[in-house]
Amino acid sequence: MRRLAAAFAFEPRPRCKPRVKNSTAHSLSRFARESQTVEGWHREVIHNFIYLVHSRNPGIAFGVFADSPSPGMRILLIVGSAVVIGALAWLFVAGHSGGRLTAAGLALLLGGATGNVTDRIVHGAVTDFFEVWLGSYHWPAFNVADSAITIGAALIIIDVLFFHKHHAPEATKSHSS
Repeated sequence: MRRLAAAFAFEPRPRCKPRVKNSTAHSLSRFARESQTVEGWHREVIHNFIYLVHSRNPGIAFGVFADSPSPGMRILLIVGSAVVIGALAWLFVAGHSGGRLTAAGLALLLGGATGNVTDRIVHGAVTDFFEVWLGSYHWPAFNVADSAITIGAALIIIDVLFFHKHHAPEATKSHSS
């Protein structure tokens, strides 16, 4: 098990530290929630808004596929996560991360995906422990890794939409001269 964890904890570039810290934060927060509460535990933090909970999610982020009884779904989620982690790591290591926001977003995506897939392999499911209510709307339970994935994706989208410089390809420039 330690070898598996070590395989996901490599640090290919100095900018990868947020991924390692995020994965560690996810593991520590999961351990704290699991060791101090039982599944189904629920506590209000901010009245009618934020709750701490203890729930297990065999699906993906925010409870998607959580009701699937198929053992093949767990394998599919693990293999799919490993493929995504590999692709993200390649983008990061190969220097295709673009701007600083994209690099930070990739690091958060890697950390979140690594934390969740590690829980899925070791425990068969991820432990979620935050819930948000806005009026009668209930946002499904989530964890630190889910938050990192969401924030990482948002950073990449912001970087691409607002800060990415669109350059004409070199071949087009040389033909127009």
